[in-house]
Amino acid sequence: MGTRMIGVSIAVPEPYGSLLQQRRAGFGDPAAHAIPTHVTLLPPTEVDAAVLDAFGAHLAEVARTGRPFRLRLAGAGTFRPLSPVVYVTLAEGGPECAALQERVRSGPVARELQFPYHPHVTVAHGVPEEALDRAQRELAGYTASWTVTGFRLYEQGDDGVWRTLRDYPFAHASGLTPGVPQQQSGGLDAAEPVR
Repeated sequence: MGTRMIGVSIAVPEPYGSLLQQRRAGFGDPAAHAIPTHVTLLPPTEVDAAVLDAFGAHLAEVARTGRPFRLRLAGAGTFRPLSPVVYVTLAEGGPECAALQERVRSGPVARELQFPYHPHVTVAHGVPEEALDRAQRELAGYTASWTVTGFRLYEQGDDGVWRTLRDYPFAHASGLTPGVPQQQSGGLDAAEPVR
């Protein structure tokens, strides 16, 4: 059956997801259109295809006991000099993301992290310093918030593009509209929330 490259993330909803993806492309990040805008719960991980069913059952159990929480993005940060990354910071929802990623990684796909978990939304990675500086400067005032109602399992295709394999809505999120934005600002083009 071979191996597959998977990841688990909280998707950033529209209009924020596409707008931040466009900004990432504008900073010259070649991976911008291959990676949906997200907050990572399980980083890219190569797994034996035979384990996917068991992992899917594990994720379903994590989602079954999960509860919606508010996630608010505010401002920009960087992992430099350790890593050439600029990201949008989580002002709310960080502890919930941390607890969720621990549960995701506690199942049949256990993964040690290279660095301590720090939830964020990447907006520039591996681009020249000037582009990283511009990303951090231009997104310093960015804000957005929404209610997280679940997470997604992604797979990276042979073309390098990450695609959704399955959504895992929280069982306690019934009646909530997934990812409905609550506010948007920070100099990005205004857009009506997708409902």
